[in-house]
Amino acid sequence: MREAEKVVITTAVTGSVNVPSQSPHLPLSARQVADSALEAIEAGSAVVHLHAREADGRPTADPEVFEEIVARIGERADAVINITTGGASSMTMEQRLAAALRLKPELASMNMGTMNFVYSAIADKVTRWTHEWEKPYVLNTWSHPFVNTFDSIEHTLRTLGESGTRFEYECYDIGHLYSLAHFVEAGLARPPLLIQGVFGVLGGIGADHANLEHMVRIADRLFGDDYYFSAFGAGRDQMPFATHSAWLGGHVRVGLEDSLWAGKGRLARSNAEQVRKIRAVVEDLGKEIATPAEARKMLALRGASAVDATGA
Repeated sequence: MREAEKVVITTAVTGSVNVPSQSPHLPLSARQVADSALEAIEAGSAVVHLHAREADGRPTADPEVFEEIVARIGERADAVINITTGGASSMTMEQRLAAALRLKPELASMNMGTMNFVYSAIADKVTRWTHEWEKPYVLNTWSHPFVNTFDSIEHTLRTLGESGTRFEYECYDIGHLYSLAHFVEAGLARPPLLIQGVFGVLGGIGADHANLEHMVRIADRLFGDDYYFSAFGAGRDQMPFATHSAWLGGHVRVGLEDSLWAGKGRLARSNAEQVRKIRAVVEDLGKEIATPAEARKMLALRGASAVDATGA
């Protein structure tokens, strides 16, 4: 692993897993997502990882909604924009790529394998649903896998890569590292890599800290010093796994996509609250927080001037 000179905080602002009935603080509209991202940037986040939703909170792949979010952020702040190509398992690959292909961001997420990505247990915890779409949506994940075939990964690397977009490689299991190594060998995934270890999603590797260290050991064997590492744990494991990643010399990710909580039994009121919390932890470890410009230099990104809401 290439040890981080300074720690990059990524904020996953809204995601597509959690639903409005779980928290009144989950950003939904384009303006809410953008404003929540701006608050996170002000708190110290160098990267904002973006999904989009309709006004009722339903996840959407509509490029126009993404354009509205990106434009509002770009008018008010300098940050690295990371647009999802994951979307939701209910979306087609064409839908999932539409916004990134139009906007050509500096950074985009890349899920490294087909998997069971199950969050149907949300239905066991919600007693009152705000919208009719929510319960069927979460239950659907019990019977429908999250599809990321090798041909779709190759297609994404080629098409987005041609525009200069680089990737955050989301690895939910050890096998995903070997899949990434295949694309590195093929010359389609180019160092320095940003590997995002994901822990605690049902269907992926569990939120065991030994798994985090094992993932880093295997990544070291496969990629040597050609990668940066970041990690997050879902739900209650968010802060412990971010702390562990920083302690190992990696970067961190927080945000309401990954956890709705700010502490035991206490909902986070904003993404910025989580950013401030992990920033304090990182600084207590004696590490500095990276600015967007420093994150761009580390990750070999092309720069904010090349990104706008028109995709130019």
